[in-house]
Amino acid sequence: MRSSLRWSVMEIVVECIYTIMDSDNLVENILINLDVESLTPKILKQEKCEFSTTRKCYSYIKRRTFAKFVAAKRVLKSPSDATPIWHCCDKTFSDPTSIHKHVSNVHTNEIHQLTTMTQDLMLRHAEGDVSVPEDLRDSLSNDTSMWIPNTCHLSEKELVIGSGEVLLYYCYCQIKDPKIIYDWQIELCSKLHLTGKVRVATEGINGTVGGTKVATSLYIKAMLSHPIFTVMQPEDFKISEGGAECFSELKVGVYKEIVPMGVDPDTISYRLAGRTHLDPAEFHKEVQSVLEDGSSNSDTILLDCRNFYESKIGQFKNCLAPDIRKFSYFPDYVDKNLDLFRNKKVLMYCTGGIRCERGSAYLRSKDVCKEVYQLKGGIHKYLEQFPEGFFRGKLFVFDERYTISFNNDVISDCRYCGVPWDQYQLCSTDFCCQLVLSCHSCRQKGFTACCSVCQAKTQMPSYGRAHREECECTDSRPRIPKDIL
Repeated sequence: MRSSLRWSVMEIVVECIYTIMDSDNLVENILINLDVESLTPKILKQEKCEFSTTRKCYSYIKRRTFAKFVAAKRVLKSPSDATPIWHCCDKTFSDPTSIHKHVSNVHTNEIHQLTTMTQDLMLRHAEGDVSVPEDLRDSLSNDTSMWIPNTCHLSEKELVIGSGEVLLYYCYCQIKDPKIIYDWQIELCSKLHLTGKVRVATEGINGTVGGTKVATSLYIKAMLSHPIFTVMQPEDFKISEGGAECFSELKVGVYKEIVPMGVDPDTISYRLAGRTHLDPAEFHKEVQSVLEDGSSNSDTILLDCRNFYESKIGQFKNCLAPDIRKFSYFPDYVDKNLDLFRNKKVLMYCTGGIRCERGSAYLRSKDVCKEVYQLKGGIHKYLEQFPEGFFRGKLFVFDERYTISFNNDVISDCRYCGVPWDQYQLCSTDFCCQLVLSCHSCRQKGFTACCSVCQAKTQMPSYGRAHREECECTDSRPRIPKDIL
């Protein structure tokens, strides 16, 4: 009985939300915009909570349930007379105000029951207990204002001043209209005074944002409450010390991929990765087995799928770290080194896990590996659990901090004098975006460029020079290296 009632409620709500009412019909326009909340004094309000999403969701569903209930009572006087009247409880009502008051006074409990049951279904869906029809989920997700946290209990100062942090997260999921999520993210981050970068695509969302802990906490709640991102869990957000100052501004964009691998997601989807995630403890055990084996003929490869400048300052022991400058080079690297992976068990890792999702899918599509696994949550989550584990050095991050540290190891050197050094700075030439490791002593001597070629250019005016992302000295590095174990 409960099951059939539950689905009849869902049908009512879905129908009422997706029945597009004629904008020229004054009656329905009045009903859909009436302040139903103020006309239901018998229903006790829920206690006001810090986060208003539940209240907004209730109000949203209730207004449409009420409108549908009234619309179901409407009839025409006769086929020749299009003037509407309403029949309810053996009474006839000739104007919208009278039927509205009748439903509000007599059918309050029914409206409330339908609304709360529907809301309960939505909450249970968020917990994975039931399935909510896709149309209802889409309708609710399109109203971006519903998913903006209530900050009326906070001062502007609390959102801007105080201890801060940086969030790193991603979620692969189907987004039918990325522009809606784009608009929501801009509104959400702006309201919370967050800076950072957010990439949105039909395949999901990828973001790193910084702000006060008050603001980032509200951001996480907003993300977890949104119906599109119900698959996300609190632990999917990687947290590190920082704040809004770690980014120069907020950048939100709609892209083809949420991580730029350069391969159409419709061709190689993250879904091809399968259920191949190892949590930090499982990954730690696998790496330990590889290191204890110590054989050069091991059938396991520990693969770092990050860029060379990331692995240069921090990596797992005995890993294979491709000398590539961009993740978009990774597919070509795999193609060029297929024999390297043939009949091997591959353990992949990256910063937060997102590159492994697509990278492992691409590698699996080649059908040469014995097995392909990836580190769930990436190096970030591993170091939270094993700060003195098998990853040594610094973790590179794509913000103005450049690195975050979990241990005291320094595995890289100053480019000029060779002393241990792992603090990146941009090349001093204004037409080069390469990162350089130059210690304090060498910088004081003027060695602030990434190479001797750029060092010479620091004495030359840059007028008329085109801005280049890639330094000329990288010409000596093969775009796609051929590796051996």
